[in-house]
Amino acid sequence: MSEEVTYADLKFQDSSQTENIQKFDKFEKEEPPVPSHVWRQRALALTVLCLLLLIGLGVLGGIWNKCKPCPEEWMWHDDNCYLLLSGYQHRKTWQKSDEICSDYNASLLTIKSKRVLEFIKSLQLNHYWLGLSPRKDNKKYGNLDTSIPFDWFTRNTSVISDKMYCGYIQYASFFYAKCTDTKNIVCEKLAQSVKIESILMSEVLDRRK
Repeated sequence: MSEEVTYADLKFQDSSQTENIQKFDKFEKEEPPVPSHVWRQRALALTVLCLLLLIGLGVLGGIWNKCKPCPEEWMWHDDNCYLLLSGYQHRKTWQKSDEICSDYNASLLTIKSKRVLEFIKSLQLNHYWLGLSPRKDNKKYGNLDTSIPFDWFTRNTSVISDKMYCGYIQYASFFYAKCTDTKNIVCEKLAQSVKIESILMSEVLDRRK
């Protein structure tokens, strides 16, 4: 005689299957805890990574110091370096100012392009000698924006007498005053060209020693 399947039996089977599925889902969601040695490995890996980053930053910092195109206290703009010397102790005659710049292997400021002009104007220079050729009068003056190019000085300073006039900058204008007057100094020189490849190689060789 075949067994009769009643409604109660079906309901009991369905509830049993549902309970098993819920238990299975719960088992899947509950991940086993990560062993402590795994956490230690991860912490060690993170520490090593941090150390490598610090070493990398140190190397980059050393390279940057060597790659600086200008000496300390000099400003870098485009291909040139600029040094500002102002204050009572730095106010010198035009000729002495030119000599001081020469000691830095530089020269008094010359402005030969609009880009340099805009940079110099941003510095708001007031009473700084320019590297203009000395004149026999002080009648020439004007706005720097409309006066480039100038007659920039290229000769020996020994030709300058106390009766000559030298150019200086006052914000965005230029004027002439007695070369024996004292004013602030702004020197300029070409920025150093540095080959990154050679610096990187020297860093590697230094670390091997």
